[in-house]
Amino acid sequence: MPGKLTLYGLAHCSTCQKAQADLEQHGWTVDFRDVQKQPLSENERAVLMADFGDKIVNRASLTWRGMDDAERADNPVAMMGRKPSVMKRPAIVAGDLRLLGWTANVKRALGVPA
Repeated sequence: MPGKLTLYGLAHCSTCQKAQADLEQHGWTVDFRDVQKQPLSENERAVLMADFGDKIVNRASLTWRGMDDAERADNPVAMMGRKPSVMKRPAIVAGDLRLLGWTANVKRALGVPA
């Protein structure tokens, strides 16, 4: 099953680091994209929004909690452009699979022991 996948996240995020290490250990070739250092284009953000819906916005994040009501009401595509760290992570694209987070279910879907 392992092949190539794209992992969107932040280099300093411990969950993203763990996901990348686990995936590589289990045979995946990981194309890691730090959305802070290599910002996503508007089109790339729109594709993630289409793939994941509103779940792509991490409403439990420090970034979200620091935003005012007007910022929170903004379109998620624009919001992720201005504040990349508001994106739920990791966002994983592997062939037809679209997975969000690093949960037991996500690991299972990618053949990584939980």
